[in-house]
Amino acid sequence: MKSEKTSIFSTEAFQNSPCPNLEIHWKLFPVPDSDEVQLQAIKSAQQFLFSATEGYALKHFNKKFIVKEVQKRCQQQFGDKISSTFIVQLLEKLVALGILKNPEDSRSPLLKSAVNWIWHTDGYWLLRLQNTDSVAYTQINNNDKNLILDLGKLPIENIIAKYKISPLHVQELLKELAVKGMLEGVEAPKQKKKFNLLFTTFRLFNPDNWLNSNINKIRFMFTTEFCFLLCIFLSFSIVIAFSQHQIIYNFGQELWHSQSFSLILPFALLMMLVVSIHELGHAFTLKHYKGVVLEIGLMFIFLLPGAYTNTTDAYGLVKRKQRTLVMAAGVICQVVIWGFALCLWSISTPGSWFSTTSYLLMIAAQFTLALNLNPLNKFDGYHILEAMTGINHLRKKSFAYYAQLWRREPSQERTEDIGILAVYAPACLLYVAWLLANLFFWIWHLSTPYLPGK
Repeated sequence: MKSEKTSIFSTEAFQNSPCPNLEIHWKLFPVPDSDEVQLQAIKSAQQFLFSATEGYALKHFNKKFIVKEVQKRCQQQFGDKISSTFIVQLLEKLVALGILKNPEDSRSPLLKSAVNWIWHTDGYWLLRLQNTDSVAYTQINNNDKNLILDLGKLPIENIIAKYKISPLHVQELLKELAVKGMLEGVEAPKQKKKFNLLFTTFRLFNPDNWLNSNINKIRFMFTTEFCFLLCIFLSFSIVIAFSQHQIIYNFGQELWHSQSFSLILPFALLMMLVVSIHELGHAFTLKHYKGVVLEIGLMFIFLLPGAYTNTTDAYGLVKRKQRTLVMAAGVICQVVIWGFALCLWSISTPGSWFSTTSYLLMIAAQFTLALNLNPLNKFDGYHILEAMTGINHLRKKSFAYYAQLWRREPSQERTEDIGILAVYAPACLLYVAWLLANLFFWIWHLSTPYLPGK
């Protein structure tokens, strides 16, 4: 006897794969005075009629369910009316009508040729894609690298069978590559700009050509000799700060009592200057290490303005020391500005505008430095810690580590990273609790005089 050919839709791999997503190109409508439903193409006049049972199944064709889950739901809904191969037959019908492509004739999505592989000594691969105005990265382990290399060569079902992995894992991996715009025929979706009162950014222009034309003018700053002289200068500044700390404090008190709120505007402007130089420090350091900086703009933190530069390309630097220096460059600039302003204030005439300005510049550098260095906030201190440890997405991985402990699942993280991950999440929670407690006591202190009986 001649055996019938087994449909690819009935294979175990396909039964465990997500259902096709019809919602992208089709809409489902009920037919008036009928149990049938109509499948209407969104961009053409094509339309097809299906039975009520088929319509119920088609509602689940949105990639939120796997094939065998839809089969089970249909059997629960309609009982004996549904055969054990109902969804397989429906999928074959969709292929015959030209609504779906035959998976046997299709290949998996192909990685764009412009995507580069970068090996990090921390034990993972990075995929890098540079566009006209942005750079995208995604982190990949060795197993997923082999899978990605098979994209475009084998159907998804064959890849799933070859590597014995979950279809959902492949789906998440393809989704990550699609979001980054790394697959052929797929462009990265544009992020909708949402205004945030606490933190928001506005892109201005691409500074890469300007940085390229000016980097050679400041390369001397990256020499050993210059760094040695800078260390001497900062050491001298710290000695001055400690020896005159009481005078510095008293001067600030007197300045506030004499000028009070009139200092806010010049202080904000000087903060803008400090933050702008800080961001240029990041940009020029990345450019020194042959990276690209494709975005510069304005940012507002608590409505205070400043500049920002997009230094995403620092993730592509193979040496951990280089990544750390790019992340720390802004902080180093702030420390230098602080020391420079302190020295100017020390030699200025008390009561002069020069004395007031240099003092405010010193405080602006000191304030932004304290804000930036906290590794529990997602500012420079956090990114420096990521670069020093080699743990990308440190906060996310730290909380995920505790989630795995709760579910009693083995951790996939490197042994040397476990200690850092175990400490970071509790530290974040304690920090948030400390902030909330201080906020509560501050509000209580302000409101106490106005409470009844006070």
